[in-house]
Amino acid sequence: MSFRNPSFLILLPLLWGLLIWGSRKGKIPGLRFPSGELLKGVPESLRVKLARRAIFMRMMTSTLILFALARPQWINEETTTQTEGVDIVFTVDISTSMLAEDFRMGTERVNRLEAVKHVVKEFVRGRKCDRMGMVAFAARAYPVCPLTRDYDWLLENLERMKVGMIEDNTALGSGLSSALIRLRDTPSKEKVVILLTDGRNNAGTIPPMTAASVARALKIRIYTIGAGSKGPAPYPVKDPFGKTIYKPIPLDIDEETLKDIALRTEARYFRATDMTSLEEILQEIDKLETTPIEEKKYYEREELFHLFLIPGLILLFLEIILNNTLLRKIP
Repeated sequence: MSFRNPSFLILLPLLWGLLIWGSRKGKIPGLRFPSGELLKGVPESLRVKLARRAIFMRMMTSTLILFALARPQWINEETTTQTEGVDIVFTVDISTSMLAEDFRMGTERVNRLEAVKHVVKEFVRGRKCDRMGMVAFAARAYPVCPLTRDYDWLLENLERMKVGMIEDNTALGSGLSSALIRLRDTPSKEKVVILLTDGRNNAGTIPPMTAASVARALKIRIYTIGAGSKGPAPYPVKDPFGKTIYKPIPLDIDEETLKDIALRTEARYFRATDMTSLEEILQEIDKLETTPIEEKKYYEREELFHLFLIPGLILLFLEIILNNTLLRKIP
């Protein structure tokens, strides 16, 4: 509750003081006695009791009327938040080179695809109002999940992504084109592709830079991430006895192309050489692609002055009636 005209409440102590001072000033007894002993034991009548307490009724009346003049109000506040989320499509390389195990989660060695899955999960869980989708690609593109705000379903589809579900090779242009198709006709003003790869374009009929030019025309930013350590990476292979062994295999990331794609679409290129840098990159993109939020507040004011004014007027009329009847003074 608040008061629209709280300045009236400042007058309350002053008014009380005037009422008390006025009730005492110039008070002349109706009968004079040389000693109070003569009145001891005489019971007070109702009229006398009311006359003694009339000042309290007057103070209560003035208090209620001043509170009414201060216009007490009950305020119901309502906040409406309007969000315009970012449409994001993850485009993830699932060629066989993503099986290289040059990432670590704690003390456990994991391959590049598992590392990417882990950080994408954390990224998705940190967003609130965005629509997100996913495309996997190797020699061709495969739509894993359409744009959705059902993040649990998105993450379930992410878990089903495996190396080998598409014929091998790396078609960067095809992966990007599939992502752009999903973003092309969406009403969102903010559209983003996050490309995660560890290779060089060697398949598909669409050159990566052609896809980047289309993205630029559609005002879609493409953040590119080269995932993998520099130099030879440990790659799991089977020996003649069926045991898994690791061989250092040089895996080439086409950083120049990835940089050009990001630059052409007014985004950025990142290189992730370990788990920590991969996590930091997704956190950086999370900060760059903020969701516009517009907050509107509505106030509904309910006037409460009548709750004070009506009792105050009742007391005022009651005092007038009493002063002209029961408490009437006869000169």
